[in-house]
This record gives sequence, structure tokens and C-alpha cells, in this order.
Amino acid sequence: MNKAFILLTLLYFTLSKTEAQRKKKTRENFEQSPPQELIYDNKSYLEAINTVQLFPTGKEGQFPIYTLGSQEQLLLSFDDLRADVRSYYYSIEHCNANWEPSRVSPLDYAEGYNEDRLDNFFPSQGTFQAYTHYKVAFPNEYIKPKIAGNYLLKVYEDADKTRLVVTRRFYVVRPLIQVGTHILPSVEVSKRMTNQKIDVSLKTPSLTIPNPERDLQVHVFQNQREDNKMVLTKPMFIGNNEIKYNNSETLDFLGNNEFRFVDLRSFRLGSNRVQQIQNDSLVSINVLTDEDLRDASYADTYDENGKFYIRNLDFENAEIQSDYADVHFSLQTNQKITGNLHLVGGFNNFQRNEQNRLTYNPTSKNWELTLKLKQGLYDYEYVLETPEGQIITNAFTNSFYATGNDYLVLVYNRRIGTYWDELLGVGTISIHNKTNKN
Repeated sequence: MNKAFILLTLLYFTLSKTEAQRKKKTRENFEQSPPQELIYDNKSYLEAINTVQLFPTGKEGQFPIYTLGSQEQLLLSFDDLRADVRSYYYSIEHCNANWEPSRVSPLDYAEGYNEDRLDNFFPSQGTFQAYTHYKVAFPNEYIKPKIAGNYLLKVYEDADKTRLVVTRRFYVVRPLIQVGTHILPSVEVSKRMTNQKIDVSLKTPSLTIPNPERDLQVHVFQNQREDNKMVLTKPMFIGNNEIKYNNSETLDFLGNNEFRFVDLRSFRLGSNRVQQIQNDSLVSINVLTDEDLRDASYADTYDENGKFYIRNLDFENAEIQSDYADVHFSLQTNQKITGNLHLVGGFNNFQRNEQNRLTYNPTSKNWELTLKLKQGLYDYEYVLETPEGQIITNAFTNSFYATGNDYLVLVYNRRIGTYWDELLGVGTISIHNKTNKN
């Protein structure tokens, strides 16, 4: 018995030493994320970083705005398809209204250490595509904004701020300006059936603004997208604690059409937009070919105004039990395309890059693209970028005043004697406020 005990003890220590050596060797061969150039935009710096979301806690899909001094939090989450465990840190930086870094010191714009470790992570469960899911809620005891304005959230590896993996824009408001909005058809007769005109009025009962044209900026977003955002600095009317932006030639947006969509909540039973599902070492899905809708009339259909939601009908935990699929999209059109054709939506921040650029397939005679997407609901549309750099959002669909859209108004103020912009007002308005994300 004593000999057996001694042998088992020696075997245990031998195995423990071997495992420790293996882990040390693995860590020595661990490939760090490479250094990156910081870009003040919503960006995933590595192909392995996927499904990045940032929204107010409990308000999935909403614009990432935090009210200064409130108990609200913003929730950041993303998947790392390298499927290991990384030591990620995050911090924030204050920016001006045009997303250039302000000259405000971190001591003046952030409480706490302005850096924290992202230690809330979970491995995927039962998926073909392995990944690690990370998430964090802030402001918290380590990171909390002190002043209003635009902020850039940075996530990087091993506390090395050059090894960026994610940057995301978010907004901190000090609500001193009341924002009123109104939607009406375009005042131009030729655009009355296609465009949505936004009028903005501001009330400043507790604020003195000596020169609104110099001190204020009004930014208006349609469906949270940057590619057709409009900025105003010149008001039409300045009165007693009231400022109006109702120029007939400004804030005149194309209504476009309802977004196209695909339901990827189940990889077992395809939705009516899914043509084929193949399960091999990874999931591959073919979406029904989209048609050119330039000559189609308006149809009132449910959409999410460009948003996406991670959902799973196959398993309970959508965060870590949802799988990834290579999703194949195609567009059929008789137009002669000059420029670049992109598939955009909230899932890629409506950004145009090589990853979402379609290419022409001479065999099928369609424009095609394959994207890696997580199970969920996705709105999307096709946009054309001309050789001159013009972005045409209605190249493959008509535009209608009746289209359901969300509009967001942000009002920035630069006080006399300061060199940074504060976000002091937020307004929202919708035409056909309809959602069906469940």
C-alpha cells in the first residue's frame, strides 16, 4: 500500500510538471494581436473580432447615449473567433463633435483610473465555429465620464494601447437644451413623394448662447447611420430662448425604402428568405437572390430600420450558443454598374469596405458576397459608391415619403473660452415607428 501510494504521488507530480510545461510552452507561442493605427470610428481591427454591439443596458439596438450623472450603463459585447482567452483592457477618450481628439486632459474628462480589464468572458457552447464572447458594462467605478460630448471606447490587448482590437463611438449628454423635431414632406414639389424633411427647434431656458451660429452644431442621423448624416450650424430663427432650424433647403432626406431582411435565428429550419442550409465543418447558408426594386411601388413591411439582433430559436442562450454561418447574398440587376457595390446595415455600421463589397459572377450573372454572420435577425440594403465618391442609397430601390425611418438629433455647444464640444441636447422622431424584433 505504501509503495502504491508513493508511485501514485510521483505520477501526480510528474503529470503536474508536464502540464505546467505544456501551458508555459503554449503561452510562449501565444500570438498577440498586432499593433494597429488608431482610427476614431467604429472599427474592428482584426478579422477574428465579430458581432460587436454597444447599446444602453436593456435597450438593445438603441444609440449608445449615456446621460451624465445617471445610473444608466452602456453594454459592450463582441466575439473573438480565435476562441482563446485574451487579456483585454478598455479605456475612453474625449473627442470633439467632428471626432477629432479634444485637448481635454483625461483627468478632466474621466473619473477613476480610465482603464479597466475586461474580465467577463465565456466560451461558445456546442457551435461549429468556436469563439469567446466578451462583454462589459460601464460607466463603473474604474471608468466614468465627467463631461458631456463624444467619446471613443478603445479595447486593446495586454494593456498595450497600440494592440487595438475594437473601437466604438459613444455619446455623453448633459441635457440642458430641449430638442423638438417635426417631419414633413419636402418643400420641393419634385421631392414631395420621395423625401422626408426634418425641422428642428431648440429651447434653451437654462443656457445663454451668445452666438448660436458660432457656438452650436446640430447633427441629424437617419437610422443611426453616418453615411448620410447632415450637420447644420446656421439657424433660420433666433428668439428668446428659442432657436429654429427650418430652412426649406436643409435636412431633406431621401426616404428610401424599407430595408431588406434575412431571418437567421435557426440553422435547422430555414426562414422564407433562406434558400439552402448546409452543415459541414461550418454552416453555409444561401439567401434567396434579391431583385432590383427601382420600378417597384411602396409596400408597407416590417423592418428594424437597419438594426440587427442576436437571436436563437435552436438553443436558449443566444450569446454563447448561437453559431456562425457563411451567408451568401446575391443581387440581380440589369444596371451597368460603375463604381463599388456594397451590402450595408447596422451589423457593419453602414460602412463600406472590401469585406462587404460585392463582385460580379459571370456564371450566375448576379452580384455576390459571402459574410460571416451570427444567428439572428438582420436588416440590410445595397448601396452604390460611384467612381466620384458619391453614395447612392437608392440605386436598387425607389424612394418614398411613406418609408418608416428613425431620426436622431444631437446638439453640440462650444462655450466661450473653451476648446471642446459638449453634447447638450438629444431629440428623436420616427415616421412609422414599427418593430418586430421578437
